[in-house]
Amino acid sequence: MASYDAGKLTNQSKRSSKIYKDLNLDFQQNTATKDIQKMLAAKCHIGTRNLELAMSDYVWRRRSDGIHIINVGKTWEKLHLAARIIVTIENPADVLAVSARPYGGRAVLKFAQYTGAQADAKRYTPGTFTNQITQNFREPRLLIVTDPRTDSQAVKEASKVNIPVIAFCDSDSPLDCVDVAIPANNKGKYSIGLLYYLLAREINRLRGAAPRNDEWMGEDGRPVSVDLFFYRDPEEIEKAVEEQEAKRAAAYEEQQQQEQQVDDFGGQVDPQMQQGYDMQQGNVDQQWDQGTGAQANQDWQQQQQQAPVPGQDGGWDQQQGQQQQWS
Repeated sequence: MASYDAGKLTNQSKRSSKIYKDLNLDFQQNTATKDIQKMLAAKCHIGTRNLELAMSDYVWRRRSDGIHIINVGKTWEKLHLAARIIVTIENPADVLAVSARPYGGRAVLKFAQYTGAQADAKRYTPGTFTNQITQNFREPRLLIVTDPRTDSQAVKEASKVNIPVIAFCDSDSPLDCVDVAIPANNKGKYSIGLLYYLLAREINRLRGAAPRNDEWMGEDGRPVSVDLFFYRDPEEIEKAVEEQEAKRAAAYEEQQQQEQQVDDFGGQVDPQMQQGYDMQQGNVDQQWDQGTGAQANQDWQQQQQQAPVPGQDGGWDQQQGQQQQWS
């Protein structure tokens, strides 16, 4: 039997495990770098001039104009922590996402669509968690809020009925009754949309619905874009619709003009050729009026003068009689 060196095998296993860890760490670093670049582009790191004492651990520095800069590295870590907490809930419908801010309404609805959670994008109704008589009574197992200050009523009621709360917190956000705080800018429409997009993508990756090393695809086979989570102003939507209608009208008019410029053989006439033909036709008409046309009119008048007139010199009757004789 072949003899095996236990020490050699142990060293090989340690070396292979180290290589695997290095590769996995590199992949995580690349993913984190891309996500952090997106967060910086969406200004997720821009805080406010005020600073809550509990949020001081998540602030990187303070600019000369008084704006506090949030550490996006901790934002990325807290996003993944929140995603792991959400995945532990068996029924996705037991998760409720609330946003009283207009900028977070579309992001909350899209988050609920791609994760199976419930969404409340309107004004929170007091007593939704505590009053069982109300029509909108709910008993979620987890609550996600866009801003703990704006959604303070939902946070307070969740604390009374022991519902864990995950909140996107700015530098001035209170952390009372908040279990998991995700430090980020919760006042910009691009920031809110990107945060909900990253959270929904990580949830689908942990559930196995989306590959980790490939693009996130929806159920319809199309890639899920972060633009779907951004807030859209109704006036901008109306302007976009008007521009599309104007383009369609211009295209229809152009098509009608092209259909009018068609020759007798059913072919399309070149505008330059049509212009040359019109000029040539104008020259021909002018020549006809000046030369041949005048001569033709003169000959026609002479023939009319030479034509026999009934009743004069027996002209017409005489010709008829000659024809009868020949017949």
